[in-house]
Amino acid sequence: MRRQNDVPDNAPKKPAKRGAAHGDFILVVLVLSLVIFGVIMVFSASYYTTIVSDKNQYYYLIRASMWAGGGLVLFTGLAFINYKVFYRFAPLLLCAGLLLLVLLFTPLGVTRGNATRWIKIGPVTIMPGEIIKICLIFFIAWYYTRFKKYVRSFARGYFFPFVLMLVCAFLIYKQPNLSTAIIVCGIIVSMAYYAGVNGVYVTGTIGAGIAGFFALIFIIAPDGEHAKRFTGFLDPFSDAQGEFYQLVQSLLALGAGGVTGVGPGKSVQKALYLPEAHNDFIFAIIGEELGFVGCIALLLVYLFLIWRCMLIAINAPDRFGKLVAAGITTMLALQVIMNVAVVTGVMPPTGVTLPFISFGGNAMLLFLGSMGIMLNISRRTAAAGIRRPGRKRPAPQDENGQAVV
Repeated sequence: MRRQNDVPDNAPKKPAKRGAAHGDFILVVLVLSLVIFGVIMVFSASYYTTIVSDKNQYYYLIRASMWAGGGLVLFTGLAFINYKVFYRFAPLLLCAGLLLLVLLFTPLGVTRGNATRWIKIGPVTIMPGEIIKICLIFFIAWYYTRFKKYVRSFARGYFFPFVLMLVCAFLIYKQPNLSTAIIVCGIIVSMAYYAGVNGVYVTGTIGAGIAGFFALIFIIAPDGEHAKRFTGFLDPFSDAQGEFYQLVQSLLALGAGGVTGVGPGKSVQKALYLPEAHNDFIFAIIGEELGFVGCIALLLVYLFLIWRCMLIAINAPDRFGKLVAAGITTMLALQVIMNVAVVTGVMPPTGVTLPFISFGGNAMLLFLGSMGIMLNISRRTAAAGIRRPGRKRPAPQDENGQAVV
């Protein structure tokens, strides 16, 4: 028997109108547009890479299409599976995510480029750093729903999630993967604030996190890799052929694109000048080929998608749904901001994928699955008779069907 306070449905129960349970159609259009655009740009950015390798020239196009297809299947499935199912299994999902992070430090962990971020089991390669994000979103949403009455308490409402955040951030940082650690911290802190945790605790955590970051860079490990990246990115041309070669090539690509770009498929930097152009730095190729106009158009699509996700979080029919939607929205926003900031030289280079665009199966499945959950929440909102995102409330009518002014 399910406890009464497990997933409280405090929304008014009204009969859903015909077609009302279809969810947020605009979100579907935005996601599909980004996925299709991403597959095209991966093919464009990786073309020269495949030519000089033993791979087929359509290797990355085929792989990106396969991951996109699998992600869309996941997107569709999660759009129709009640998201409240994840409430029951949230603690188990968190344990599974933590176990995967620990397995990185066993022989199962795969090291590439001085980083151990992958687990290879047969032909399957997974990134625990990506998986733990959604596991934490489900768990934090479960925690603040299950223990809602303790949310204002420091000991039970904030201390435990804070410790969990530190554990996950430490395991991710040791890979090393500072960017994902920052995103995980941002997700937990924002969800805590949205759940109603005392703002003083949240503000104090943010301040302590910033102070700890600078202490790590300048005091604890002043000669470490992160310190060199943080201090050197302010003048990347000081080591244009070394540490900041990739960032310099990215800036050259953006500069060459100008306002309107050099044209689709005509990028010069993707001709083996910009390393791994189809991955984390694909935004630079977009800027070179489509120019400032193309970059702004893409960012507007992201902004519109984030706005739709925010509306879904606000209108969700229960507390668990609100918190899950808020966590996913934060994850999407942070990922976009950090990727664009890295590519444009606003923050130190770090490995952050551009959602739905960068090549990578784990990230594609994560974000398409997350958007499927968002669509599911919007469908449940509509079925509960709550106003759908972006729709005006109908004017009240009298018994004759006339609008009441």
